[in-house]
Amino acid sequence: MIVVLGITRNALGLPTSPPNQVLTGLALFLTLFVMGPVLGDINEVAIQPYMDGTVTVSQAYEAGVVPLREFLLSNTREDELKLMIGLSGEEAPADASAVSMTTLVPAFVLSELKSAFIIGLVVFIPFLVLDMLVSASLMSMGMMMVPPTIVSLPFKLLLFVVVDGWSLITTALVGSYGGG
Repeated sequence: MIVVLGITRNALGLPTSPPNQVLTGLALFLTLFVMGPVLGDINEVAIQPYMDGTVTVSQAYEAGVVPLREFLLSNTREDELKLMIGLSGEEAPADASAVSMTTLVPAFVLSELKSAFIIGLVVFIPFLVLDMLVSASLMSMGMMMVPPTIVSLPFKLLLFVVVDGWSLITTALVGSYGGG
């Protein structure tokens, strides 16, 4: 999520606004929003029984990893999972649910990075087109010494506000977790 938010900030041409703390906080709270049901399941099947003393640490781990594994598997692309299985040297399991967590977690991260760059590209292209239009307009008027980014920034901000950019990006980020 932070990758998409960072790309969005760069696409707007605002290197420091919103600040890193705001983007990181938003990414954290969106992550908690997406992971809420999974964290609730982990709490119910592992943490609370462990706190009550009805299960051991290893039993709590085994119970708690199930909802997390389901979330990771449902949000990991098959290509990245195959890649990490091949790199790990493990034998390919008959079922994806038998993949070890040490293989599944990096596959999930790679899958998320791919998704982030796809979303980031979709966000970046309209702003790049706007920059190119402003640059071409300035060149046609003979204003070669005026930096195009200064002229395009208000238009980018206007476009972002008019299309309700933060809502669109939040919807795309949360919506990318269909299996969660």
